[in-house]
Amino acid sequence: MNPSRYLFAAISAGIGLSCAFSGGPARRPSVGRTTTSLPAEGALHKECTLDGKRIRGPITPLGNFVLVRTRDTLDATDGGILLPDQSKERPTEGEVVAAGPGKLHPHTGVRITNPVTAGDSVLFGKFDGHDMNYNDESVTMIRDDDVLLYYRGVRMTLENVRPCRDYVLVELIKGKTETASGIVVAGSVMADYEPCEGTVVKVGDGRMTSKGEFSNSPVKVGDRVKFKDYAGNGVKIEGVEHSLVRMVDILCGLEA
Repeated sequence: MNPSRYLFAAISAGIGLSCAFSGGPARRPSVGRTTTSLPAEGALHKECTLDGKRIRGPITPLGNFVLVRTRDTLDATDGGILLPDQSKERPTEGEVVAAGPGKLHPHTGVRITNPVTAGDSVLFGKFDGHDMNYNDESVTMIRDDDVLLYYRGVRMTLENVRPCRDYVLVELIKGKTETASGIVVAGSVMADYEPCEGTVVKVGDGRMTSKGEFSNSPVKVGDRVKFKDYAGNGVKIEGVEHSLVRMVDILCGLEA
C-alpha cells in the first residue's frame, strides 16, 4: 500500500515539522518517450527537487509555515525600470509560493489563520527562516510570525503595503543635527544613530488573542510616537525611510 504523503522534518535550523511532500506514486516514463523540458507548472507537479534530491511532489507547508521564493538582487517598477537601491534596503523580501492553514492555539485549540496566501509579496526578518533550494530556486521557510508586512504588486508603495498583525508602519523623523544651544553635531557622530520617533502611516489588524480575534491598536494613523531604541525594522518605501514596529514596543504618543 503506497502512502499518499511523506513528511519532511527540517532539523538543520531547528524549525521542526514544517511541510509535507504531496503526490502519488512515482510513474515510470513510457517506452520510447524522451524527457523534455516542461512548463513551470508542469515541472512543479511532474518532478520536484529539494536541496538537490528528488522528492515525490510539491511542498505543502504545515501549520503556520510559509514557503517564500526570495527575490533577486534587483527590483523593477511597473514600467520595467530596475531599482537596485530598493533591494539593498530590503534583502529579505520574497513572494509566497505556498502557505499553511495556520497554527492551533495551544490552550484554546482555535485556529490562528495564516495572514498571507500564495502570490503575496512579503518582507521578513534578516535572520528568520530556513534557507533551502527548491526546484533549483532559492527559497526560505518562515513562520507567519516572521512576516513584517505584505502587499500585492511589483513593488512596495504606501498604498498597497499592509503591516502584518501587530506591526505599525512609522515614517521616521530624522535626528536633530543641532542642539538647543545652537551647537551643530557632526554628521559622523549621527551616522550610527537610529531614529526612534515618527508618524504612524499604516496600522496592522492588531495583536491576535487566544480566541482568534484581533485586539485594538493603541495608536492610529497620524499619531506621532516614540518607540524603543533599535526595536524597529527599517524599510525604505518610495524613497522615504520607515520603520516597522510592534505595538508593544511603542513607548508613548507625542504632541504634534
